[in-house]
Amino acid sequence: MFEKILIANRGEIACRIARTARCMGIKTVAVYSEADAEALHVRVMDEAVPIGPSAARDSYLSIANIVNAAVQTKADALHPGYGFLSENSELPDALAEVGVTFIGPSASVIRMMGDKIEARKLARELDVSTIPGEGDALANAEDAVAAARAIGYPVMIKAAAGGGGKGMRIARDDDEAREGFRFAVNEAHSSFGDDRVFVEKLIEGPRHIEIQILADNHGTVVHLGERECSIQRRHQKVIEESPSPFLDDGVRAAMAEQAVTLARAVNYRSAGTVEFIVDSEKKFYFLEMNARLQVEHPVTEFVTGIDLVEQMIRVAADEPLGLSQKDIATHGWAIESRVYAEDPSREFLPATGRLVRYQLPHESTGVRVDSGFEAGDTIGINYDPLIAKLICHGVTRDDALEKMRNALDAYLIRGISHNLSFLTAAITHPRFVGGEFTTGFIEEEFPTGFNPADSIHEDISLLAALAGVVHSRVWRRSDEFACVAVTAGHRVPMIVRPLEAEKSGWSVMTPTRTYAFTGHWQVGLLLFKACVDGVELCVQVDREGDRWRLTQGGSSLVFAVLTPRAACLAQFMLARPLPDFSRLVLAPMPGLLVSLAVREGAEVKAGEEIAVIEAMKMENQIRAEREGTISVVHVALGDLLEVDQPIVEFE
Repeated sequence: MFEKILIANRGEIACRIARTARCMGIKTVAVYSEADAEALHVRVMDEAVPIGPSAARDSYLSIANIVNAAVQTKADALHPGYGFLSENSELPDALAEVGVTFIGPSASVIRMMGDKIEARKLARELDVSTIPGEGDALANAEDAVAAARAIGYPVMIKAAAGGGGKGMRIARDDDEAREGFRFAVNEAHSSFGDDRVFVEKLIEGPRHIEIQILADNHGTVVHLGERECSIQRRHQKVIEESPSPFLDDGVRAAMAEQAVTLARAVNYRSAGTVEFIVDSEKKFYFLEMNARLQVEHPVTEFVTGIDLVEQMIRVAADEPLGLSQKDIATHGWAIESRVYAEDPSREFLPATGRLVRYQLPHESTGVRVDSGFEAGDTIGINYDPLIAKLICHGVTRDDALEKMRNALDAYLIRGISHNLSFLTAAITHPRFVGGEFTTGFIEEEFPTGFNPADSIHEDISLLAALAGVVHSRVWRRSDEFACVAVTAGHRVPMIVRPLEAEKSGWSVMTPTRTYAFTGHWQVGLLLFKACVDGVELCVQVDREGDRWRLTQGGSSLVFAVLTPRAACLAQFMLARPLPDFSRLVLAPMPGLLVSLAVREGAEVKAGEEIAVIEAMKMENQIRAEREGTISVVHVALGDLLEVDQPIVEFE
């Protein structure tokens, strides 16, 4: 077995791989860019080596720097995690030259299966069901248009070396094909160092379901069931689960058989994933094979009890799996929610900033958090916005969902925009609960994004009553307290009184019912954990001036707790007018200005491109919302922009 492993990655996956290595008694080496000098993955490993500047292409994507770090630290092996160099065949070749073992499939397999074009050709030869499309890389935008016309719109333009939603664009006409080609090429080059793209038919309204594979050097190939990964935005997965609530046993077995056939044909070893698109009639099509560990691998670990990272390390050390297909059984249901630094109210655009407060939900039976950050850490513009993964396991799907809801309520993040409330809204949505969703779920149900302040709580009176309790505690009201909690047009009059002396809690009488809160809460605590009429409840509490923001169940509502007389007078207060930004085009996200398409004096039509901002390996196009003349350009090419920074101004 290896004595020392270098982990050529960052964030949560680097920390997660290190955790298994530590349990196996293996020392670990971290690598880091200038931006990650004080990152968590650097702090948790035995050694750490700098590998270059903040830009990924000069650090995490630099094979020379990674290999030099392995040699310098005398590492026996290297685990690439996912993304970055995990599917670059040049890395295992370079490691072999210096005697370092690559923990993953062979270079030849990575070349074949990591290349989406070659993988599709092989799948067709093996009679694996594939999506109609052109088999070759596109030379230019006009080639993309010609290929799209031949296939028939709508089409998907995809990076040949792609993954994680990078380098993917949908096109429904010639103009979108030209534009999609440009953006897909740029993102593919930025993310993978390979700008080849191809076109395939877009299967509309599909499910995204994948099969987990494990194989060793001794002829054993097994599958570990499927994962449902259909909840996505911008082609990037957000929520995954195992098993799928959609498949039947027959389709499940057929997909697994084709996945194993493909793995055997290429003499696969290590962990890998065969991804399929499944239509409404449960007809499935091969999408791609990811010759690496997947982000969502923990759900498979929960339902099978198999540590995939440990198996990858043992296979790389030439040990047999010690498993046959009959030895593998699944138990219960697991669901993973990806916690992102993003602003759902701005159509899920990535966010940056410092984690001023960061408190994970308590890990217990069936609850696991794979995090890449701690309180005080900073999330910048250079890398993926993934903060952590929250994974919950239950006996049934409903059991797993209940654990997920409770864990999300107890997950604290302050100082940066995040998607925690959105995740709760998504997993409690009737379509998700019923298993009736497709890859278009987020776009269809949250077309303009999600704002927790607009989300209707299932029991506003309950939150209002809790606001009354909090307010009475802050103002040290130990006697009966009459008040009104006001939010979003709702007025809830109430009487707050302490419970009997032998109990710790409060009784709150509202016009509709009386709530009995038992528990402890002190001023300054951001979590209020209480038992309400026998039901456990966790609510996040933030003070905003003389008001209280309560967040729970996907809703985030601000309450003003007033005396009855003050509440009566408050309704006559004039609202403060909002500032007028109609003449400005503002940056919707932080990032690097990589393109500026207008100049002062230019005439612009609605829908025309103004600028392109790059952040976290994604390019985001900014378009004019109205026709007009540009009077002032406030930025220059190459500027680092902040959220809401003016880009241009109309006359």
